[in-house]
Amino acid sequence: MPDRGQPLDVTYVYDMANAINNVASQISSATYNYTTILTRDAGQQSIQTQAAKVVGSYIDITNNENVTAGETKPFSYSYPADFKYPPIVTATVMNRGSDLGDDVTVTLRSVTNSRIDGIVKFNASGQVTITVNLLAIGIPT
Repeated sequence: MPDRGQPLDVTYVYDMANAINNVASQISSATYNYTTILTRDAGQQSIQTQAAKVVGSYIDITNNENVTAGETKPFSYSYPADFKYPPIVTATVMNRGSDLGDDVTVTLRSVTNSRIDGIVKFNASGQVTITVNLLAIGIPT
């Protein structure tokens, strides 16, 4: 940064203007730079993609644990900061152990502005190690 009162030369001003133009072109307001989210509470919401809130996380459900067919395990996750409306959330099971971890289902029971609640159901008996991966996309507060 130049010192206050320092004379500026044309090259320096050119470089500043060029940098500003580069930033402006990267964050253009073109329609493909918008994220549209259909919320239950407020209908369709569109915001610039750079302003959308995306939270990715995981929850370890079992670690070499014996389970029985039909058994369920609840889980919950609180976002680091609330969303304006309940976000769209995807939950997937990641098998980190035996083949029994392939026979598992995950169900989301509640998605709020601040938290996700769900269950994992085991469809086979045995020792399993699984994680639930979470991806929430929504409008920030």
